Amino acid sequence: MLVTSFALGLAALTFIFDAWLARESNPNANPRAFENASGVREVVLDRNRQGHYVAGGEINGLPVTFLLDTGATDVAIPQGIAERAGLEPGYAGRAFTANGAVTVYGTQVGQLRIGNIELQDVRASITPSMAGDTILLGMSALQQVEFSQRGSTLTLRQYPE
Repeated sequence: MLVTSFALGLAALTFIFDAWLARESNPNANPRAFENASGVREVVLDRNRQGHYVAGGEINGLPVTFLLDTGATDVAIPQGIAERAGLEPGYAGRAFTANGAVTVYGTQVGQLRIGNIELQDVRASITPSMAGDTILLGMSALQQVEFSQRGSTLTLRQYPE
């Protein structure tokens, strides 16, 4: 009985600690989104413990995690996520990253969503050497919205066309 209680307690602590770590890494799993009377859409993101802006979103309807990266030219997508999202690799090219030159394949994301902001036909790169399940949300997407940082929050705004 004591061993069973200890095992259940340990399992509960593991579950709670894992959920806490996930919130610390991505405090914006479900980003706060607003739309004002003029039709301006806003998404407000909190910085994570590492100082990055990470948020849940979608590409082509597939739930994903974005890391906002103003230093990235394109949206950079790991190959496994690209395959699950139905993205077709196009022309091969070279990208120069902090880790050196890598081969990438051009593609178009039909629909990219973060909160209530939706972008269409976004230029992206499929990056086979990129590990993990996080997409770098580069300037090919961010140039389509206005963004401003104040303190530990970043606000993205999409104005109606």
